[in-house]
Amino acid sequence: MRRRTILFALLVPLALAGCDQKQTAQIPPPHRMTAEDIGHYCGMNVLEHPGPKGQIFAASLIQAVWFSSVRDALAFTMLPDEPKDILAIYVSDMGKAPSWDQPGPDNWIEARKALFVIESRAKSGMGGDEAVPFSDRAAAEKFAAENGGRIVGFDEVPRDYVLASANVTGNAAIDEASGRIPGERSRRTP
Repeated sequence: MRRRTILFALLVPLALAGCDQKQTAQIPPPHRMTAEDIGHYCGMNVLEHPGPKGQIFAASLIQAVWFSSVRDALAFTMLPDEPKDILAIYVSDMGKAPSWDQPGPDNWIEARKALFVIESRAKSGMGGDEAVPFSDRAAAEKFAAENGGRIVGFDEVPRDYVLASANVTGNAAIDEASGRIPGERSRRTP
């Protein structure tokens, strides 16, 4: 009996230490945007389009998922068929961008920490409404003063704004009947 007690006393701390050492998913840093990065929904090179871009990392995916517009990146987080094990969402910080046409390859901000100007006159690289991200409130306010719109946080970006299908030519629009992005092939088997 004494042997079991001693053995138990030795094994419990080891077992508990193993629990503390479980692998936690590391948050990957943003990648530099290059000519090899292809938009998830449009299938085109992200550098071919003006305006802010997005990239998402998910635990179940091997590589970053790239987006030609921030609105498309936000749609990815909302659509039911996309992975939900998101580790990081990075968007172009337009307050640090050289210009609208050149959003910059390295000026990323984690989307959940960004401020977004929505409902402005600025259009995404795909021609739809855009959620323009900023890390600095003063830069967001300046953009809104020049282009219209209002400033909201990540959790305040309306789902209807991101997924609206009326009068939108961008890829973030969904077909109300199917819940899919127009032109997207169904991932379900018949």
